Formats: sequence, C-alpha cells, structure tokens
Amino acid sequence: MFAFCTDPETLSGLSWLSCYLTTGKHLSIYVSVGTVLLLLAITAPAALLFGFGGAVAARSPLPPLAWAGRGYIAIVRGVPDIAFFLFFVIALDQFLEWLRHEWKCPDWEGSVWRGSDFVVCAEAKLPLSTAAGWVHDVYGFAVAVLTFAIVFGAFAANVLYGAMRAVPRAQLETAEAYGMTRRQIFRRILVPQMWVYALPGLSNLWMVLVKATPLLFLLGVEDIVYWARELGGAKTPRFTDYPHPDWRVWYFGALLVFYLAFTRLSEVVLARLTRRLARGQATLGGAAQGGSA
Repeated sequence: MFAFCTDPETLSGLSWLSCYLTTGKHLSIYVSVGTVLLLLAITAPAALLFGFGGAVAARSPLPPLAWAGRGYIAIVRGVPDIAFFLFFVIALDQFLEWLRHEWKCPDWEGSVWRGSDFVVCAEAKLPLSTAAGWVHDVYGFAVAVLTFAIVFGAFAANVLYGAMRAVPRAQLETAEAYGMTRRQIFRRILVPQMWVYALPGLSNLWMVLVKATPLLFLLGVEDIVYWARELGGAKTPRFTDYPHPDWRVWYFGALLVFYLAFTRLSEVVLARLTRRLARGQATLGGAAQGGSA
C-alpha cells in the first residue's frame, strides 16, 4: 500500500481508488489470478497425460485393458462435472485418510463410519490440524488439479482415441510393409500424425477448461470468482476503511474482460500450433490444414 493511504478518509478520486485497489484483501484477488493460471499450466498437461493413457488403453487388443480405457471415458464423461467434483473430492480425501488411519492407528477400535460421519484418528487427518495454513492450501490445490485432470482427461481420451482412428490405415500398412514393429508404428507413425486430427478437439477442450476454473470454489480454493463476489459486495464503514456500495457488476465485468482476453490469446496460439503440426504431414487432414494456412 502507498504511504499516503494511511488515512483513507482524507482521500478522494483516483487517490482513494488506488489505495482501495492495493489493500491486503485486494492482493488476494491478484494472487488468485496466478492460482488460476498455475492450475491451467499444470492441469492441461496432466489431463493430456490421462487422456493419452485412456486412449491407448481403449484401443488396446487386450480386452480387460480396452474395457478399462473405454469405461474410464464413458463413466467420467457421463457424470455431470459438478456432481463429479463434489463426490470425487470427498471420496478421494476419505480414501487417503482411511489408508493413513489403517497404517498409523492399527489399534483403533470400531469402524471409521459412525452413522453418516467419517471419523479417523487425529494422526490420519489430511492435512493435520496442526499443519501450517500453506499446507492446507497446497493440499486443496493438489486435489483440485487431480480432479480437473481426471475429468478433462476423459474428454481428452475420447478426442485422442478418435484421432488415432482417423489416421489413414494405408499409413500404418505401409509401415508394416517396411517391417516396423507395432511399437515403432505407434511411436513413429500413429502418434505424430494423430495430432493433426486431435488438435481441433483439444482446442475446444482447452477453452472449456478455461471456463471451468470457477469450479475451483467448489473444491475449497479461493479463486478469482470467489474474491470478485467477496470484494464486490457492499461494504460499510463498520467493517472496512474503504466503504462502498455493491460493486459486484464491476468486478465481474473485469473477470469478463480477463476471460475474453485469455481465450482470444489461446485462439491465436492454438491456430499457430495447428499450422505448425500440419506442416509436412502426409495426411488429407494435414494437407488441408497446411494448404489453408
């Protein structure tokens, strides 16, 4: 905060606004922007990894592995995102605490379920009640990343599975004729060429992921939407040095500009990536996209 902000009652106009926007609570909304960007930076490759694994499993010649891959895609895609976010986080948290409970408290008598309550010993809690605040924040963020990665990984798996099937069979047969093994064909022919077909679907999935970041609030992470509602609500002199009426429309308007600008930047980057991947690809999709670039 600026030095002249020590007495807000003497301020007016731009001076008052500059002091208001640099209070300790406002620093929280600026930090939350970084939290959202960090979530996207970690979740996108993690979801792509889940998706790639699911797609490879779904096209496996081994029936159990293929069933597992297709089941993962079907189940996660078939459950509403909000319901999955609410259920999975609770289930995962309780499962991890149950594992720690079995390990750290083997002498515990009775069940961890007491009616509808889930109760474990204090040593098994995640995080521990004595842990620092930042530990709780990191744990909540890690659970959020894992949840986002699993959900969007299922959609990515469906896209990648379709992209693998779209690669012309003639390409694979030619590789077989040259004596390549299945692993070599997969690594040198199928995977490099599938990205041309997968990128449009992955681009749409990225946009959906960006718009889904407000779901962080459901996972206990204080994101920009939470702080926009918190800071934009009416404030009285009794609770703050910077009283103001209901300004949520301005805060959410700023969020609108932020998301529109971010998605526009994403479109530019993805368009350039598409042209780069399509260059030199010996597929109809690659030729079409390369020719239109």
